[in-house]
Amino acid sequence: MKEARMLTNPTLDQMQALGLTGMAAAWRELTEQSGTNELSRDEWLGLMLDREVTLRADKRIRNRLASAKLRFAQACIEDIDFAAARGLDRRNTMALAQGQWLTAHEGLIITGHTGTGKSWLACAFGRQAARLGHSVLYVRVPRMFEELALARLDGSFPRLIDRLTRVQLLILDDFGTHTLSDQQRFHLFEIVEERYQRKSTLITAQVPVASWHDLIADSTVADAILDRIVHNAHRITLRGESMRKQKSAPLLTGAENGEINQP
Repeated sequence: MKEARMLTNPTLDQMQALGLTGMAAAWRELTEQSGTNELSRDEWLGLMLDREVTLRADKRIRNRLASAKLRFAQACIEDIDFAAARGLDRRNTMALAQGQWLTAHEGLIITGHTGTGKSWLACAFGRQAARLGHSVLYVRVPRMFEELALARLDGSFPRLIDRLTRVQLLILDDFGTHTLSDQQRFHLFEIVEERYQRKSTLITAQVPVASWHDLIADSTVADAILDRIVHNAHRITLRGESMRKQKSAPLLTGAENGEINQP
């Protein structure tokens, strides 16, 4: 026992130096617990490796979520209120949460009136995608177009386009708030063309998909863009009026209610 205690600190130092913080934590716990001497060497090693794997997986998820910049960082599938009268189907939603649409590089479109929880739901799917090992990026479409226009002026356009097209799940929130300009149509086409059948895109919009053609304005470009967005996308249509018109909001979660109060 004395020899084992003497080896503890050097062993921990080596684990820390190698970045094996999970194994080091498991080692400390095992040496402090009674009855662990009855475990075999393989059992010790297995427990330590399990802790290391879990710790690294958690770290990767935290890093992906930090990079995602989700508007509602705590939104998650488990907190969805299916009792709300929004036409949100539990079976369909939970099937999407399994992530097959992400591995198949398909899209997801969420439409509905203001305040029905589109952005919150999109962030919940974003968080789920990060859990499943996918890189995620959330952007509001009006802000994205502003950043792309500025990037053309300062020479950072290729880098920004690469960021938008490389991520495995791109969430485009608040699409269709205004008719697109020539430059915005070009930017959107560049993004969807590069992502088509290679990566997944989630789009939220207040206006129904049937009206998107008019918002894009140019008929030829609209056909090209929508052909790459709509035809391989799953759809969720949220019903109901804006919660701003109601005195209380018992049908939404606390996180969803926060969406209503955002500027």
